[in-house]
Amino acid sequence: MQERKNLIERLVRTAEEDNERFLLKLRDRMERVGIDNPTIEVRFENLNIEAEAYVGNRGVPTFTNFFTNKIMGVLSAMGVVSSGKRPISILQDISGIIKPGRMSLLLGPPGSGKTSLLLALSGKLDSTLKVSGRVTYNGHDMDEFVPQRTSAYIGQHDIHVGEMTVRETLKFSARCQGVGTRYDMLTELSRREKEANIKPDPDIDVYMKAISVEGQESVVTDYILKILGLEICADAMVGDSMIRGISGGQKKRVTTGEMLVGPAKALFMDEISTGLDSSTTYQIINSLRQSVHILGGTALIALLQPAPETYELFDDIVLLSEGQIVYQGPRDHVLEFFEAMGFKCPERKGVADFLQEVTSRKDQHQYWCRRDEPYRYISVNDFSEAFKAFHVGRKLGSELHVPFDRSTNHPAALTTSKYGISKMELLRACLSREWLLMKRNSFVYIFKVVQLIILGSIAMTVFLRTTMHRGTVEDGVIFLGAMFLGLVTHLFNGFAELAMSIAKLPIFYKQRDLLFYPSWAYALPTWVLKIPISFLECAVWIGMTYYVIGFDPNIERFFRHYLLLVLISQMASGLFRLLAALGREMVVADTFGAFAQLILLILGGFLIARDNIKKWWIWGYWSSPLMYAQNAIANNEFLGHSWDKIVDPATSNDTLGVQVLKARGIFVDPNWYWIGVGALLGYIMLFNILFVFFLDWLDPLGKGQTVVSEEELKEKHVNRTGENVEMLQLGTDYQMSPNGRGEIIRADTRRRGMALPFTPLSITFDNIKYSVDMPQEMKDQGITTEDRLLLLKGVSGAFRPGVLTALMGVSGAGKTTLMDVLAGRKTGGYIEGDISVSGYPKKQETFARIAGYCEQNDIHSPHVTVYESLLYSAWLRLPKEVDSEARKVFVDEVMELVELTSLRGALVGLPGVNGLSTEQRKRLTIAVELVANPSIIFMDEPTSGLDVRNTVDTGRTVVCTIHQPSIDIFEAFDELFLMKRGGEEIYVGPLGRNSCHLIEYFEGIRGVKKIKDGYNPATWMLEVSTLAQEDILGINFAEVYRNSDLYRRNKALISELSTPPPGSTDLYFPTQYSQSFLTQCMACLWKQHKSYWRNPSYTATRIFFTTVIALIFGTIFLDLGKKINTRQDLFNSLGSMYAAVLFIGIQNGQTVQPIVDVERTVFYREKAAGMYSALPYAYAQVLIEIPHIFLQTIVYGLIVYSLIGFDWTVEKFCWYIFFMFFTFMYFTFYGMMAVAMTPNSDIAAIVSTAFYAIWNIFAGFLIPRPRMPIWWRWYSWACPVAWTLYGLVASQFGDITDVKLEDEEIVKDFVNRFFGFYHDDLGYVATAVVGFTALFAFVFAFSIKVFNFQRR
Repeated sequence: MQERKNLIERLVRTAEEDNERFLLKLRDRMERVGIDNPTIEVRFENLNIEAEAYVGNRGVPTFTNFFTNKIMGVLSAMGVVSSGKRPISILQDISGIIKPGRMSLLLGPPGSGKTSLLLALSGKLDSTLKVSGRVTYNGHDMDEFVPQRTSAYIGQHDIHVGEMTVRETLKFSARCQGVGTRYDMLTELSRREKEANIKPDPDIDVYMKAISVEGQESVVTDYILKILGLEICADAMVGDSMIRGISGGQKKRVTTGEMLVGPAKALFMDEISTGLDSSTTYQIINSLRQSVHILGGTALIALLQPAPETYELFDDIVLLSEGQIVYQGPRDHVLEFFEAMGFKCPERKGVADFLQEVTSRKDQHQYWCRRDEPYRYISVNDFSEAFKAFHVGRKLGSELHVPFDRSTNHPAALTTSKYGISKMELLRACLSREWLLMKRNSFVYIFKVVQLIILGSIAMTVFLRTTMHRGTVEDGVIFLGAMFLGLVTHLFNGFAELAMSIAKLPIFYKQRDLLFYPSWAYALPTWVLKIPISFLECAVWIGMTYYVIGFDPNIERFFRHYLLLVLISQMASGLFRLLAALGREMVVADTFGAFAQLILLILGGFLIARDNIKKWWIWGYWSSPLMYAQNAIANNEFLGHSWDKIVDPATSNDTLGVQVLKARGIFVDPNWYWIGVGALLGYIMLFNILFVFFLDWLDPLGKGQTVVSEEELKEKHVNRTGENVEMLQLGTDYQMSPNGRGEIIRADTRRRGMALPFTPLSITFDNIKYSVDMPQEMKDQGITTEDRLLLLKGVSGAFRPGVLTALMGVSGAGKTTLMDVLAGRKTGGYIEGDISVSGYPKKQETFARIAGYCEQNDIHSPHVTVYESLLYSAWLRLPKEVDSEARKVFVDEVMELVELTSLRGALVGLPGVNGLSTEQRKRLTIAVELVANPSIIFMDEPTSGLDVRNTVDTGRTVVCTIHQPSIDIFEAFDELFLMKRGGEEIYVGPLGRNSCHLIEYFEGIRGVKKIKDGYNPATWMLEVSTLAQEDILGINFAEVYRNSDLYRRNKALISELSTPPPGSTDLYFPTQYSQSFLTQCMACLWKQHKSYWRNPSYTATRIFFTTVIALIFGTIFLDLGKKINTRQDLFNSLGSMYAAVLFIGIQNGQTVQPIVDVERTVFYREKAAGMYSALPYAYAQVLIEIPHIFLQTIVYGLIVYSLIGFDWTVEKFCWYIFFMFFTFMYFTFYGMMAVAMTPNSDIAAIVSTAFYAIWNIFAGFLIPRPRMPIWWRWYSWACPVAWTLYGLVASQFGDITDVKLEDEEIVKDFVNRFFGFYHDDLGYVATAVVGFTALFAFVFAFSIKVFNFQRR
């Protein structure tokens, strides 16, 4: 380990300086003996890509569209109707060459087809797209080699295993990708060196040997970590939503590193700079550039808004717009081409930004440079035609005519083997990773064992042996219940496998498609390593319960019982893994999972006896694994010694055990034990083999249909062709200026930008300190003994109306912290200092009404459209006096201002999954705040170069934190508030023209290096004020600032602004919220309704699920409601009710949780913004469920009631619907309540599942209330499910006096005696069920109000 570190240290001490020297040494060694590095030239000719999508309203997922699109899809697949989708062109007939040894930059505005081009070149396009044209590597077509291993595509999304450290992630990747052809090259190299008698540099020799031998991945890994600057977090967890991990920028670099450690020669990188600051991006691109130039790699890199210095590193530019190539060739000629077209890049503007804007209709006019002729829009088609005639384009065309000479192809350039290492090695790599993950996830397994112990202790005290007699068949039924409980517990225990498998699927799909490993190598370890866990869990359960419950004491039967439990546990986890691979998404898989469990359970032979199963369902009985387990386990027990007695020779000569088996329709043959074991083993094998196959065959679910609006299609067409369609009402009106010079002025620029009146306000803060409690780890490590950690050390400043202030500083300087403190969004910590608004001390209640805060994370309800989000925000935040007409006009204005008009009807969607792009989401966040018509606006990193000016010029106070602005964005600001790490200000003041004041101030400090011409002042100022610079110069910038005139001027300004101007009054609002309680409820309900209507994966799936379950139940229990001649018939009826209640109920409770969880994060933001109090939100969330549940109940009730054939009297039917309705309701509310009381839906799911299991025991079916031990009977009164069953059974059978059972007992008396249900108590029962519903809803509302799990 240490040697390895030293080796890397010797070769590359600092990535910036030594990397190039190191790579040159490598190349020289090879060139000395005449070995060339293999290179790849990628060509694409006449590449066309088309997609199909719904246009307009058909694509919006609503409750009704869900069903119509599904049906239409089936019909169009059969060729009956056309699908109603339209083709949308993504890339249009493009050709080009990506040359080796040159860095190519791919630029283009969002939506121009950059990602599709990169995917097409790396051979990873989605199979549903229509592709024509050809892509070749060194003249070879894609099918002549393995493109996934020859080239590496680095995607935009960072998908990693959260529980692995950075080093482990890269090491695993290196291990799977192998060493390619490096080993053969090395042997050839050493042979030639021996012949020529050359001694290589020892360090280089060791390095090359290490990277060419399998099993030495660590050297490559260390080298890549070094280059990407990841050594500081090499041993930190990557992390995910649940685990604190590395930062977003670091994750991005891990994604890049994951592919760089492999032997791939061609790199296609998609926006790898997101979340990185410009210096890191520069460094990474620079090291890539060295490797490409020196070792002859091929790289095409798409970057979003690269800084000028990064842009300068590239040799070639590929500029895409609307799916066409506008320019492709050397960087030096690109400006020349656009100048020939009449467009010039301004002085202080980054070339990359200019290139992205010059082809768009919106921004093009500002770059027009021909003074003598009027400007006209030049479309993408014109550009691409002109390029073909341009000298660079002509040269490219002639190169493309000459085909690549295949004889020059280096034999090692293209990979032909499918996987990087041998099959055994792959399996070993996956095994070690799976073992590592199990150790990291040990909490889950420990938790499951603890859960089993709790359930076990309840089970053994409920079925305690002193209360378990062996006298009658009825006693046997109780024993069967106890055994069934054991089986079901282990069956449900496998359910956790479902969520865990689904969470890991995206990573598996990514690595499978990159050909890291085949699917069997992934599936085998997950199965094999879970086997010991099954043994352990079952041992815990059986050790606790077997003898305490009083099963047959024979030790052989004890072990047989144990074996069955282990098999059922393995079968369950195999089944749920299979369902995860089939469903691939939580909602779908949950539904599948519930179906599977349902069929297993109902047809398992316990809920309904074999003799009662209809012949068309008997196949289900024979194919239910639970049936084999149930038969084997009952056989094992009831043929044992304890049951070997004849009770009443008069009625039957069979032993009691055989009587019990016959009564429940279970096989009496002793061989059934081994038949059951064999069948379960067969199922385990079958499920796991199918798991492998499905992993191999299925691809991840699509990203959902992207909805394209008519406007977007038109917009695309106009941009492409320049035809003047009636588009002007969408854009801004242009008009010719009267002075004849022909520039364009935007009509009425001044009037735009928000017509509602408001009062301009200033905000000042003096000596603000913010501290948090010292984290315990820091105290333990002895870093510090203080109790508090200061994050802001007394900052002061003033923000005035009409002045646009930039809040800047390195990451960790406390920018967001300061914003949070000023906006009053902090939930913890200690704040000292004075904040005043226009001279009066700030009060949070009134302040929230006049301020807007655009947070860094864009949190919005996923299922509403852009327009609805804005309307909703305006409705709740504008004062009562504004009527709905004015509101709508205002919302339209704001949409125009932030350029969301074309997205009016687009669904917001979940970030990174579907819906709006990140940049559109950002604009929505800003718009949502602007429609509140605030006087003071805080924005945390509004990334795009937004027209914030318009808002400022109306006289509002605007403060933005910005990360890495380009020159033109930076100089749009009036003032700068610069902070250094540790929360102190080092420059507060005006920028000046071309940032002259700022530059003057810093250059006036002794020792600070001067700024270069045309260099970005924002980057320069951060570079000269780092802590490292402070050490070199021996000064403290904060001290320097405190001793400057600037500081004294600011202090004077603050004191002037913190005294109220004469004749002014403090802010006052008669009510805390701008709308009345009723309006708040209405608005919340409106939004919830829209959300539910557009979320078919929740609402429609639920109705569908209910219908199918109702049909299954109805046909299984067909007409059983009329048969009540034996006890078994009653048990069957009761079994149907019990299963339905528990199943649909739990399904409701589980599916509602993620929905509430997502909405709750939105609720935190909206409540902080002062939109409404907690109650209207909770009220809406509860109320919106009611109609959906009612529909569900009616669908279920009608189907089941009529098929099972219960008594058709009005009273009985109404009781049935009543109990079902409230049962579904309290289950749903219980699920919501569990989320409201826990930090996230995963924990909620675990907590609520534990309770479902307990409710299952006490529902009164496995063991009726009168048979429960006295010390548990109280709980059965506190168990909602027991009340539901009471109500259903009592209302159906509690009043039947004219039918007698097999031993002359009246039905009514049996129900009273055995279950303790009385028909006369229905009123109380109804009250109890309604009570539970109300209680859960109330607790939900209460928890939402009281608990805040957001940490800030």
